[in-house]
Amino acid sequence: MAVVSISPYKLPAKDALENFHGNQLVYLHWEDHLMFCAPVAFPLPSGMVFDDLVQNVLGPAYQQHPDFSNITWSDVKWTLDGKPFDPDPQASLADNGVGHKSLLSFVTPGLQGIGNKHF
Repeated sequence: MAVVSISPYKLPAKDALENFHGNQLVYLHWEDHLMFCAPVAFPLPSGMVFDDLVQNVLGPAYQQHPDFSNITWSDVKWTLDGKPFDPDPQASLADNGVGHKSLLSFVTPGLQGIGNKHF
């Protein structure tokens, strides 16, 4: 059933950029790996180098998956906000076009689910 507001919605957004003390929210999602059922949100500085994101954020976030150590990062296919994306590993998130509340997804060819069993 649809709900219609009888008055304007005037509450400030809790996830507004100014509420993150110089960081921005970035959602990360490892496609085809249902051990992680949804994207994970991280408050990250826009000046963070993309390679630092891979090494220092993705690693700790996903290392519990038994296939994480088998990823060949040069083969990873990336999407940014639903569009194909070829990141510059030495450029910042901002320079790579990653903004506040962006969804950064990655697919790991040859690794689909635990032991290549995609459910």
